[in-house]
Amino acid sequence: MELITAISGFLWGYPVVIILFLTSMYLTFKLKFIQFRYPLYIFKQTIGQIGRKTKGTGTVTPFQTLTTALSSTIGAANIVGVPVAIMFGGPGALFWMWVIAILGMSLKFGELTLGVHYREKNAAGEYVGGPTYYMKNGIKWPLIGKILAGWYAIFLLIELIPSIMVQSNSVASTIEESFSLSPLITGIVVAVFVGIVVFGGIKRIGKVSSILVPIMALLYIIAGLVVILMNTSEIPAAFALIFTEAFNPTAALGGGAGAVLAETIRWGFARGIYSNEAGLGTSPIAHSAAKTDHPIRQALWGIIEVLIDTLVICTVTGLVIIISGVWQHEDAADSGIREALTARAFGEAFGPIGNSMISIALVFFVFSTITVVVFYGARQAEYLFGLWAGTVMKAVYVISIVIGAIGGATTLWAFLDITLFMILVPNIIAIILMTPKIIELKDEYFNSKHYYKKDVSEE
Repeated sequence: MELITAISGFLWGYPVVIILFLTSMYLTFKLKFIQFRYPLYIFKQTIGQIGRKTKGTGTVTPFQTLTTALSSTIGAANIVGVPVAIMFGGPGALFWMWVIAILGMSLKFGELTLGVHYREKNAAGEYVGGPTYYMKNGIKWPLIGKILAGWYAIFLLIELIPSIMVQSNSVASTIEESFSLSPLITGIVVAVFVGIVVFGGIKRIGKVSSILVPIMALLYIIAGLVVILMNTSEIPAAFALIFTEAFNPTAALGGGAGAVLAETIRWGFARGIYSNEAGLGTSPIAHSAAKTDHPIRQALWGIIEVLIDTLVICTVTGLVIIISGVWQHEDAADSGIREALTARAFGEAFGPIGNSMISIALVFFVFSTITVVVFYGARQAEYLFGLWAGTVMKAVYVISIVIGAIGGATTLWAFLDITLFMILVPNIIAIILMTPKIIELKDEYFNSKHYYKKDVSEE
């Protein structure tokens, strides 16, 4: 088990950071810095279209696919992952989290473009897509495409079992500590509610997420801003610290953590990647169901997704940690304490209600995450074996919620990062192989009088 832990720790250190950084840079250049060239247009065609009639065909609205995808990315990584990055990489890690998020926008954009372009209709009449479909249908060497698609589907199917258990255990432990409720009861309650949502299909998931995600994200952001504004005088110093430590890190808490620039960059990149999931191929599974008239129009939502998840929510968490000063407490570097620094910061600002508030927020974040990843796993089973297999896997995942809540199958948790790495590799290979197609679709959209030019002329 120590060997497995060491391997997973190594893979999710520099190898993943280097792979995703280079791929993001490659796509950013190939797509001619799309995230920088059209900011106003992107906002108008995404956030600006909420509530308006949707163009094109699909199963759910673009906004519902955004909130569904955000349900997966907004979670423990935003509340727990950011303090860990700051403790191990110093305050400068937040800057490098911004960098990889901005570059990762092009990677997410590319994934979504392929996901929508190569989507299909399943036996239930719903639009389905994602890495398995663009690997199978888009790679010009059919055998390689099928191998990569099967590889991705199998490992994502497996990876989600320990992932759901870890998330469930996190919720159960938090609830037990905050409200003294039995983990078994928590597990059963969460499993029942998740089951009600996921067995209702993508339309029900879309409806629930479109209500739950905006509310919980907005409340968390507002609470975080209140903490920041309560320490207004510390804001300039916090930003100065972030930018200074990004390029000239000093010895951080815990005996040298963050003292090396490479470690600061590594922790910022790794936590940013883990938060927004750019490159993992999960978001296209949700976005492929969107009603849209062109893949690029839907892919623009991927840029907004990264912006909300990392540049907004992770930044709020990071500033709360730095400005409140909790990261400098003597015990802040201790295992178990650093993961709870966000709750501590809110607790110092709002008293006991602050800790409870973060506990409840974590519950809702994790609930929405589990709901969506169950859907992701069901889609992989459906791809491999048919519609019936998706229903079976939903039941398996719902049961695993209860098992994870009571701490069952903890030996599987060490495999989590390894299986995650195993879905990253085929997806990155596929994206690189199909970059010419992404460029072709992007040029088609922005040079066409039916899409970009028409939109601009109507403004």
